[in-house]
Amino acid sequence: MKSFLNKIFGSYSERELKRIEPLVDKIEALDEDMQRLSDEELQNKTLEFKERLNKGESLDDILPEAYAVVREASTRVLGMKHFRVQLMGGIILHQGRIAEMKTGEGKTLVATLPAYLNGLTGKGVHIVTVNDYLAKRDRQWMGKVYEFLGLTVGCIVHGMNNTERKAAYNCDITYGTNNEFGFDYLRDNMVIYKEEMVQRKLYYSIVDEVDSILIDEARTPLIISGQGEQSTKLYEAADAFVMTLTGRIVDPKEEKRDPFDREIKEETVDFIIDEKARTCTLTEKGTLKAESYFGLENLADPNNMEIAHHINQALKARNIMKRDIDYVVKDGEVIIVDEFTGRLMYGRRYSEGLHQAIEAKEKLNVKSESKTLATITFQNYFRMYEKLAGMTGTAKTEEAEFREIYGMDVVEIPTNEPVIRQDFPDVVYKNEEAKFNAIVEEIKEKHSSGQPVLVGTISIEKSEILSKMLKKEGIPHEVLNAKQHEREAEIVAQAGRFGAITIATNMAGRGTDIVLGGNPEYLAKLELKKRGYSDEIISRVDSFAEISDEETIKAREEYRQLYEKHKENTEKEAKEVIKVGGLHIIGTERHESRRIDNQLRGRSGRQGDPGSSRFYISLEDDLMRLFGGERMKDMVDSLNMPDDEPLEHKLLTRSIENAQRKVESNNFAIRKHVLQYDDVMNKQREVIYAERRKVLEGEDLREHILGMVRNITEEAVEIYTRQSKYPEEWDMNGLENFLANIFIPKGSLKIDDIESLDKEKLVEMLYTIGESRYREKEAEIGKEMFREIERVILLQVVDSKWMDHIDAMDQLRQGIGLRAYGQEDPVRAYQNEGFEMFEEMNHSIQEDTVKYLYHVESPEKMERKRVAEPLNTGGKSQQPIVKKKKIGRNDPCPCGSGKKYKKCCGA
Repeated sequence: MKSFLNKIFGSYSERELKRIEPLVDKIEALDEDMQRLSDEELQNKTLEFKERLNKGESLDDILPEAYAVVREASTRVLGMKHFRVQLMGGIILHQGRIAEMKTGEGKTLVATLPAYLNGLTGKGVHIVTVNDYLAKRDRQWMGKVYEFLGLTVGCIVHGMNNTERKAAYNCDITYGTNNEFGFDYLRDNMVIYKEEMVQRKLYYSIVDEVDSILIDEARTPLIISGQGEQSTKLYEAADAFVMTLTGRIVDPKEEKRDPFDREIKEETVDFIIDEKARTCTLTEKGTLKAESYFGLENLADPNNMEIAHHINQALKARNIMKRDIDYVVKDGEVIIVDEFTGRLMYGRRYSEGLHQAIEAKEKLNVKSESKTLATITFQNYFRMYEKLAGMTGTAKTEEAEFREIYGMDVVEIPTNEPVIRQDFPDVVYKNEEAKFNAIVEEIKEKHSSGQPVLVGTISIEKSEILSKMLKKEGIPHEVLNAKQHEREAEIVAQAGRFGAITIATNMAGRGTDIVLGGNPEYLAKLELKKRGYSDEIISRVDSFAEISDEETIKAREEYRQLYEKHKENTEKEAKEVIKVGGLHIIGTERHESRRIDNQLRGRSGRQGDPGSSRFYISLEDDLMRLFGGERMKDMVDSLNMPDDEPLEHKLLTRSIENAQRKVESNNFAIRKHVLQYDDVMNKQREVIYAERRKVLEGEDLREHILGMVRNITEEAVEIYTRQSKYPEEWDMNGLENFLANIFIPKGSLKIDDIESLDKEKLVEMLYTIGESRYREKEAEIGKEMFREIERVILLQVVDSKWMDHIDAMDQLRQGIGLRAYGQEDPVRAYQNEGFEMFEEMNHSIQEDTVKYLYHVESPEKMERKRVAEPLNTGGKSQQPIVKKKKIGRNDPCPCGSGKKYKKCCGA
């Protein structure tokens, strides 16, 4: 039915292309006008466009003229003129859609059109590639067009420092990989000064090989990880210290007779337990003991935040958390008990170090697990761009996913020349040995005529098996397996030469064109390398930039001569290759994704060249074994055919396609699952990063902090008054004890007529005291310094709590799948519990920020500190990062041994 309607009305892509044809006509109509302009006049168009945008014209208004300018500039600088179909692709990309263009149709050149147009805004265009090599290559190659027209071009690659990255991001157009862009976003949200941020607001991104980046790589989130605590010894030391203390439980009825004008009694215990609020607080006596035990001057000083936190968690673990009520110990692990259902919550861990404190209490192995400091999925990173576009040779099979996740449709762009490649039917063998023997025979046959062959394997192991077999037969060949990008591109570029045989993993050399007869540019550069020129000089020989150093000028001259010589030779060789049938592709097995198979096929038959392709399959291949089903194997066994005889049957072909669809559907479900969980974190991440941004932007946090004071007051009043509507029955002593630990001096609450009191009045009284103390502290320290101290404390508390929270959410995520056994939707459970945990974290941030701010004693020593130092390792996950805490060599060791640090843990 669908194909019948397509015949009448045209396909979706055909209808969409019809809509933009008038625009393409306008661009082409401007061609002669552009040709008449001098270089200077053409370059001045950039300034003209910027002025027009400033005066209110839109990018759509200037699109036809801007594209015509890029087209002419490319012709003059690169000798490449955009075809009509490339102009179509450029318009689709500008509209924030996916342009599906077959291999060899010049996607790299297509990107220059929307990149230049959107680069005119000055907001920054990111062009995303699959590896560093392609990012550098495209920046050098296409960068000539942008620079000729007066736009700046940058490139982000692994190993650059912050200054270099910032400069590259401040360019009009920036090339780089998805990993680099994503990690820079995460690192920007971990810095402690605004100046350390490298990225600007995310405006427009063009993703090359969009299916590879937004689909294949989307199953693994970007993670910056680190070791959560400096040492598990600190948990054990805090537990050992808490064991030396004495405490008491606060009686809600105590001192009810005269709760407000009483004489304040000095506590004789080290800590008090408030069972109602589930808190455990050191008294003045306990605080002095802690300072003595850990060798500190002032426990409440923000610099001692970490030790104070460990003591608090150890107190809570010992006195609030009850074994076999709140948790159980099973197989050496602490497992949380759900307080509502009594069910064991496998995989979930208490956050903020409480779980480790309980492990120390129970004398179990304290886990200093790798803590996730920052994380984001590619889906959520790329959805932050105002406009997102992509291009690839194969996206149509995943169009539903692009629409659902990214809101992008796929438009198929026709080829410039008709595709005349011959795709032969699959050949199926009973076992792998027979399949490989048949492949070797076909390679020998093609090689005898000089036809170049590219063999695609799905693993390095399989490419090596085939290579050994060809060596035995004495057939010369090159092997590629996506390990070295530069070498890889060179080999793939020459895979179209007469008699060439290249074995490659399916993804190797992606983004590099295979030119029949060989690529003269690569051959010329290869020869320069043999003549001893450095990579840096070779990279500049065909650049548009003015060059003054003599060695580069000499190399450039030699390059031109070599290029012309090789061009003449490769053109002759191309004719020979065309005579023998063009490039022949052999697939050694079907990939689990149809897209990957299509990419391999698409390497042959570019720009109207002849070519052919065939896939060899065995019933022992992973795809067939795991997804083909027993029915197919039984059917083949019943035929009693010899192993080396190929099988051909429509049912086999259909089974292969069904197997691929099953895997594709399964992989989509996995990616969607990852995203559902990250969507919960994403909302929380936005709140936290916005909070950090306020600090980095230097905002006045006065009202924000006082808002925290009010929130803490309101929540505390609610807890301590909820048991009765009569004020005389409220737990005023418990309320004052609780708030004294945060911001109200003990004994400062005086009430004359308790019976006339209500909750609102009580909140206002307490808030007034808090605000008055705030003003006193501000006056004592000085307004400007106090503003900075607010930022220092808030930044440190937010970072510390957020990292603990990410860790807790990660633990929750790992164990939540088991909820399905209890007929509970794991995603819904994760959303609900994640929200509760986030609310708890927010409450904790407010309490700690206010507490540390009201207890600052040495403001001159306060400075912004990183909670963790991210290190880039270039992979998706990063190496452990140690929390830094300065301890002098002669200071007492924080582990509590009583020895100096240099003689103990610092030895």
